[in-house]
Amino acid sequence: MTGQPSVGVVVPTRDRPELLRRALAAIAAQDFGGRVETVVVFDGTEPDLSLEVDGDRPVRVVRNTRTPGLAGARNSGILALDTDFVAFCDDDDHWLPAKLSRQVERALRADRPELVTCSITVDFDGRRSDRVAGTDTVTHADLTRSILAMLHSSCLFFDRAALVDGIGLVNEQIPGSQNEDWDIKLRAAARGPIAHLDEPLVVVQWGRSSMFARRWDTKIASLEWMLREHPAIAADRRGAGRVFGQLAFAEAARGDRRAAWRWVRRALRADPRQWRAVVTLPVLAGAVPADTVLNTLHRWGRGV
Repeated sequence: MTGQPSVGVVVPTRDRPELLRRALAAIAAQDFGGRVETVVVFDGTEPDLSLEVDGDRPVRVVRNTRTPGLAGARNSGILALDTDFVAFCDDDDHWLPAKLSRQVERALRADRPELVTCSITVDFDGRRSDRVAGTDTVTHADLTRSILAMLHSSCLFFDRAALVDGIGLVNEQIPGSQNEDWDIKLRAAARGPIAHLDEPLVVVQWGRSSMFARRWDTKIASLEWMLREHPAIAADRRGAGRVFGQLAFAEAARGDRRAAWRWVRRALRADPRQWRAVVTLPVLAGAVPADTVLNTLHRWGRGV
């Protein structure tokens, strides 16, 4: 392991012990030759100390000592580490064996990017779909148009010093910690392009295991927060249309027809091709339940 940088992995968790153990096994199985230290952060549940491991791939268990929720848990893990790099992994996702070695190699190139991402394979009830970005560089303008879901939180790999002292920690003010990955990607990209490995190196569990997929009130609050905090999104017609379409669908899903119609109109004015506004219409008409639309999209590796 001599000469290799160290990598810290932050795994927030809450009440998913079997999936958590799968995630930890995949981290331990990485083919990267350097030290990998994992911090499992229990958020609002009793820590399982049986997960702790010593050796060259140590695992520590800590409590979330900051704001309750995903953002605070991630930050508790970041601050518990002193490694060269920091990677995130959600407890219901798992990495392919080459994930860390490929990202370390890219991070050490001459341009020394502060954030390296990769693409994903989406697993929805056993059906798998690859999601790739079609690029090896992601800019701030790219991220105002789209969250770029394939740059998932479980793919994020930071230079730790740049994260703590430059980009900044995960924002704990975002309602429900939703879209916290989009926010930090935007902040990182504002400092310099994000280096992207356009190959699926992470398997992401979508759908029914997600704690956030159908929390419509929180989705709405977090999207409105993003529009306020990142005005470049609303200034980009495609970006605005996308978020307005998401808000339309979320309002329809929670039964606020008036608000949904308002967002549908705004979405189509911003971007007449915005499909999220279109798929909201049968939900508004009562012809199709929102869950049916969402499950269909998830089967094909997409979300609203």
